[in-house]
Amino acid sequence: MIRYLAGRLAEMLAVLLLMSAVVFGLIGLMPGDPVDLMIAGDPHMTAEDVARLRALYGIDRPLPARYLSWLGAALGGDLGYSRSFSRPVLEVLLPRLADTLLLMGVSLLVSAAIALPIGMLAARRPRSAADYSVNLLCFAGISVPPFWLALLLIMLFAVLLGWLPASGTGEGLLDGMRHLLMPVAVLVLTHVGHYTRFVRAATIEVMRQDHIRTARAKGLSERDVVRRHALRGALAPTLTVLALSFGGLFSGALITETMFARPGMGKAIYDAIMGNDYNLALVGLLLATAATLAGSLLADLGYAWLDPRVRLQGER
Repeated sequence: MIRYLAGRLAEMLAVLLLMSAVVFGLIGLMPGDPVDLMIAGDPHMTAEDVARLRALYGIDRPLPARYLSWLGAALGGDLGYSRSFSRPVLEVLLPRLADTLLLMGVSLLVSAAIALPIGMLAARRPRSAADYSVNLLCFAGISVPPFWLALLLIMLFAVLLGWLPASGTGEGLLDGMRHLLMPVAVLVLTHVGHYTRFVRAATIEVMRQDHIRTARAKGLSERDVVRRHALRGALAPTLTVLALSFGGLFSGALITETMFARPGMGKAIYDAIMGNDYNLALVGLLLATAATLAGSLLADLGYAWLDPRVRLQGER
């Protein structure tokens, strides 16, 4: 186990290093820079002032030299300052990362809690009326744009009924939960269809295996067969899909956080890119990548726990 974890951590570090180079290069090739924004805000700025500011920010050097300089500082624990907030980027991003992880974690748990029973119900009676109804609802959920659904929920529950707040995060536990309801509903409704269809497919595959036929031959009821034998077999591949989709939730969180004005990672990265805040955008994308890799690692560990036949690399 220790050997496997060490290997996976080394792979994660390599991926983060590669991602940092790619993202730094893409951001550096974007048109405009922070000094251009300063020039737009102060038309009386002289050419000498512009040259001094470019040297101060280090953007007068070639892109590879700027990346190596940033990488050396990052390895020493200095990830730079946010130009927009005039604070270290970690001070800006960590609270927003916590808010996004809360939003994504609650959405993922609720989606899984809905997808598992509905998907297994559809798998028990394939091509039945219940199965067709579940598939229809899944396709409808997958096809709904998140921003449109967010607008509908805001119009209904915030504007017409006045039951829920339309934006912000709230203060205190109860108020925070009220502010969380609609963003979670948007992410759940747009992702649960995909999870349900995968649970259905995985359960149908498990139900065709020999140990299921043996359990039925022993006289177990269909309910016990599903609960005691099919559920564990269907959970293993489903867990992998849930973990791999964790990164995809960041894109949905970007739209959802923007629509509901939540100060999360998605909105922070979007604002940083639009405002040419290089350090904030770069570190934000790397934190999102690290969270996705951590979810993949947890899925592998859970897969090995659910299926005794699976052995991690390095185990004998």
